[in-house]
Amino acid sequence: MEGMSVEVPDPNELLRLQPTVRYDDRNEQGRGGARHLSAVLPAISAAMGHPLPTPVHSDPEFAREQLGLPEAASVVVVLVDGLGFWNLAMRRGHAPYLRSLLDDSSCSTPISTCYPSTTVAAMSTFGTGTCPGLTAMTGYTQMNVQTNEICQLIQFKGAPEPLELQRQPTIFERLSAEGVRVTSSGLPKFAASPLTQAAFRGADYVSNVLPRDRVLAAAKAARTPGLTYLYIRDADKTGHNYGWDSDRWVGAFERIDAQLGLLKRSVPRGTLIVVVADHGMISTDPDLRIDIAQEPMLAQGVQAVGGEPRALMLYLEPECSADEVADRWRDRLGDRALVRTRDEAVADGVYGPVDPRVVPMIGDVLVSAAGRTTIVDSRIQTDKATRLPSVHGSQTSAEMDIPLLIDMA
Repeated sequence: MEGMSVEVPDPNELLRLQPTVRYDDRNEQGRGGARHLSAVLPAISAAMGHPLPTPVHSDPEFAREQLGLPEAASVVVVLVDGLGFWNLAMRRGHAPYLRSLLDDSSCSTPISTCYPSTTVAAMSTFGTGTCPGLTAMTGYTQMNVQTNEICQLIQFKGAPEPLELQRQPTIFERLSAEGVRVTSSGLPKFAASPLTQAAFRGADYVSNVLPRDRVLAAAKAARTPGLTYLYIRDADKTGHNYGWDSDRWVGAFERIDAQLGLLKRSVPRGTLIVVVADHGMISTDPDLRIDIAQEPMLAQGVQAVGGEPRALMLYLEPECSADEVADRWRDRLGDRALVRTRDEAVADGVYGPVDPRVVPMIGDVLVSAAGRTTIVDSRIQTDKATRLPSVHGSQTSAEMDIPLLIDMA
């Protein structure tokens, strides 16, 4: 296809809050709809000849066409954790293979991830082809309505059992039920992790410690028709620890590009390769950090804080009005954040369709940070967690825009 160069907007533009992304396949906003992380696996199912509609995407073939996926008997889908579209575009000089895909006109515009733009919400959205309002995975931390305490959904600390919380069938298990081979290649420690059970159950899991071995295992699986999933976490892990604009991140990015180049060289001819991410990352500014523990006006009436520093969920004391708390936070934060009540966010479609059982898991008030602002609570978070150099979660282009890169071996 005709090549084109991706033009990176002004960084300040990428840090502005964007309108809510819609899940409707035929939405006319130009953002979301079929061009959404939730549509990728339904579209791939159609490309493989086993179209699987979901409550969010009723026409997998339409999604396939909108995403530009060719038909293929064997597909490898790679999710690179934390590699947002604009992170990739701004560092593409370090990644010859990814740059070659990004310069293709079919891959030169981003698709959208879910809100919050964070791993647990995005992984379950991706794995089920639905949305956080149906998967019940609405944030890094959220209310466990059984215990009335905050739980964490990366390791499911204090959370319900994975299949009890996340009840949507995964695309993997649905394909497996139709007799399609589904293989997942990853680290041994993720083989039976709660997040894997919640978002990616149904695949045959192949464990390897070394990145090269995981890539080659995926390539070997692709020799047989079916779907292969490869997860690469290094961009996110390095970004949180050192900053996505650090030399260490660039080094990790270069290694990721090399792994994907190896994948392309190793899969059988005719294999479709699809590369996506769960979210992007932004660099924080310590001078723009707000600590709820030091702000009595913000802490007033807040019983518990969920979410993360870019996408907070405030759970209020029983007698408190969500409207009053939201107004107080708006007065304090101004244009540094978008503050919505739960009712406003649900009505706006922030979480997609919302199952009634999920509603009380969502905070009474939601706070989405703009710019480089982070909002922390040093009473319950470690010092390191409040000072991460790069984060994600909010509704800016830098965090919500993700790549969809397509290649055919």
